[in-house]
Amino acid sequence: MKYTNLFIPTLREAPSDVTAVCQLLMLRAGYVRQLATGLYIYLPLGWRVLNNINRILKEEMDGIGAQEFSMPILHPAEIWSQTGRWQSIGEEMFRLKDRYGRDMCLGMTHEEIITWLASKELKSYKELPQIWYQIQTKLRDEARPRGGVLRTREFIMKDSYSFDADEKGLEHNYKIHSESYHRIFKRCGLTFYEVESDPGMMGGSTAHEFMAPTPAGEDEIVICGKCGYTANVEIAESIAVPNADTLQGQIEDVETPNKRTVAEVSGFLKTKSSFFIKSILLIAKSEPVLVLIRGDHEIHEKKLTKLLGEFRHASKDEVLNILKVETGFIGPVGHKVKKIADISLRSGTYISGANKSGYHTKGIRPGMDFDTEWADIRMAKADDTCVKCGSVLRSEKVIEIGNIFKLGTKYSVPLNATFLDSNGQENPIIMGSYGIGPARIAAAAIEQSNDKDGIIWPKNIAPFDIQILPLNMVDARTVELSNALYDTIKGSINSLLKRPFEVLLDDRDIRPGVKFKDADLIGIPLQVIMGEKNLKNDEIEIKVRRTSETRKISIDRASEEIIAIYNEI
Repeated sequence: MKYTNLFIPTLREAPSDVTAVCQLLMLRAGYVRQLATGLYIYLPLGWRVLNNINRILKEEMDGIGAQEFSMPILHPAEIWSQTGRWQSIGEEMFRLKDRYGRDMCLGMTHEEIITWLASKELKSYKELPQIWYQIQTKLRDEARPRGGVLRTREFIMKDSYSFDADEKGLEHNYKIHSESYHRIFKRCGLTFYEVESDPGMMGGSTAHEFMAPTPAGEDEIVICGKCGYTANVEIAESIAVPNADTLQGQIEDVETPNKRTVAEVSGFLKTKSSFFIKSILLIAKSEPVLVLIRGDHEIHEKKLTKLLGEFRHASKDEVLNILKVETGFIGPVGHKVKKIADISLRSGTYISGANKSGYHTKGIRPGMDFDTEWADIRMAKADDTCVKCGSVLRSEKVIEIGNIFKLGTKYSVPLNATFLDSNGQENPIIMGSYGIGPARIAAAAIEQSNDKDGIIWPKNIAPFDIQILPLNMVDARTVELSNALYDTIKGSINSLLKRPFEVLLDDRDIRPGVKFKDADLIGIPLQVIMGEKNLKNDEIEIKVRRTSETRKISIDRASEEIIAIYNEI
């Protein structure tokens, strides 16, 4: 395609409100434009990238025997009500009424719809297993859209669903999806991890996420470099690093005027935060609960939810009414409410609130000075010890680019998706759900592959394979040779992708410096530079975008050599 026939509105100035490199570069390089908060328009270059990613998704899904469907975005509420998610999902769901007053929603996911279809169509074990997939728009009313296309209110997802007669079948489909996801992300040029995760609102027994490491990541994982244990911090298990020494002295109250937080009190007393107990009052459905955690740790809300059910943090007034103490000075000693302490507090002596304003208590011994239940309720972090091999864990910020779930019968039972087995017995279908975000793949690729000049696209998802840069559009020989090379290369077959090469010819009559800047900004893998000085010697210059390596080749066999160089990178 010729540049003058393509809409590529590059920007020289960086937008002021960006929060991630991918957002900055997609805007500057003319891949997207923002319509409103969390809503993006994909311009021609951006749409070409998404189509390349979707092509890989289709090839890999078709390769494991999946069949492509297309389901509506608009859903009737009664199907969601049958699974309980109409009631349990909060403000993230876009809800509306049609002209007849019926409750409807915009699909944020399609488990209910695909299960409804399966309940109507799959009746016998002879029709199982099945894998159905779609690449479809989803809508979620995100409270805090961020990072450009990383977290939006409207997005495209590849979601596939497996239907099996038994757990063995589910295990097989889960495994082949995991393997296909590894191939997909490798083909897209990403560095990634497969990590254990929490099923969350999707439900089911087991879940894994695929995470691309980048400083812009909104999630965090812990990794053991020795045994390979990798998990989202939301569910990761680890052993806290114990304090190297212990506090000395008997239990006593010390004055801490106007010092409420661990940071304030530890600074005032010149004592490490790991010697403190944070006392947090929660309101569960049945009773208030005082949760106790070490001062340098954070509570893990999902772990607590498994113990307590739904809960919320107590208000200042509730703290005062229930504990008779002001927020900021709560301690574990003396209260009769239920207590749950993290297991990292089992040994040692600590400081916590004295249950009176302006004071904290030193020398508290958990389990001796107060009674409590013990549980793992803390969030894992870097430098913790691996529970599997005892090595030190490290952490990384990551972008979630895909997920897989063993749903079991969570949806098939309430939606009556059943089949008759070989004995004529009725059983619920066993399901799995598997998602990938194409835009997140694109964003992660930019986050992992960029430099000060712009994007560096992995070959398989770049909007074009090769860019030709004639530097003087007034010189007849330059124009003639550029057009001839363009026609020859785009007529050749890209053996790696099994399709003709996609070539961009920059036929604009502008300064060479602008062409160079734009070429580096949009990030096409290989640049072919047609300059008068080199052409006088019957040579052209080739630049590999990723390495900035350049070499000169003869014009006589230019197309063959350019294709060979492309295949090398």
